[in-house]
Amino acid sequence: MPQFYGLVFIVFLGIILLFNMIRVLKEYERGVIFRLGRLIGAKGPGLIILIPIIDKMIRVDLRVITYDIPPQDVITKDNVSVKVNAVLYFQVLDPNRAIVSVANFFEATSQIAQTTLRSVLGQAEYDDLLANREKINVQLQKIIDEQTEPWGVKVSVVEVKNVELPPELVRAMNKQAEAERERRAKVIHAEGEFQAAQKLSEAATVISAAPGAMQLRYLQTLTEVAAEKNSTLIFPVPIDILESIKGALNKVAGK
Repeated sequence: MPQFYGLVFIVFLGIILLFNMIRVLKEYERGVIFRLGRLIGAKGPGLIILIPIIDKMIRVDLRVITYDIPPQDVITKDNVSVKVNAVLYFQVLDPNRAIVSVANFFEATSQIAQTTLRSVLGQAEYDDLLANREKINVQLQKIIDEQTEPWGVKVSVVEVKNVELPPELVRAMNKQAEAERERRAKVIHAEGEFQAAQKLSEAATVISAAPGAMQLRYLQTLTEVAAEKNSTLIFPVPIDILESIKGALNKVAGK
C-alpha cells in the first residue's frame, strides 16, 4: 500500500513537472526565456520546452496594438486652448529588447505618445492644426518612433482624431464666419453694380452714336409692356415729333 501511494505521488509530481515544462505559443506570440536570470532569447511559435524552476518565460504579442490616446489639454502657439485626442498604432519588432530595455513597453509607449502630442501641438497654430493635420500626424509618428525604437517597438501610424474647442471660442468663430460671409456678399453685390454700370455706360455710348437707336429701344420696350395681359393702351409717339411740337410751342410763346 505505501508503494502504491508513492507511485501515485511520483506520477502526480511528473504531471506537474510536465505541465510546467511545456508551453505552446501561437503564431503571433514569442516567448522571451530567462535561465537563472540570464536572457536566453525569444522562441516560438509552437511547442516550447522549459526547464522547471530554472527557466522563466514571458509572452510577447507581436500583433499591431491600437492605443487610443486620452484627450489632452493643449494650448497652441497662438494661445488657443483645445482638447485633442489621437490614436496610435504600434507593434513589437524585437521581443528581447521590449522586455529587457523597459519595465513595461506598453505603458512607456503610451506616456511618450501623450507627452509628444502635447509638445508638438503646443508648437503649432490652431489654423495649422485644422488645415495641415496630415503634416502634424507625420511629425508625431516620427518623434514617437525615434523614442520607442531602442525598446524594439515600431510606431507605424499616429492620427489626430478630434479637436474640441471651448464653447465661447466656438461662438466667436461662428460670428467671425458669419461676418466674413456678409462681407463677401456685399463685395459681390458691389461688383455686380459696378459691372452693370459699365455695361450701361457702354450702351449709352452706342446709342448716342446712332440717334435712331434710342427710338428703336423705346419701341421695343413698349412692345414688351403691351405683351402683358392688361387694359392699358399704349400709343408710341416718336421723340422727333415731341421735339417738333416743343419747338413750335416755343415759337408761339416767343411771338
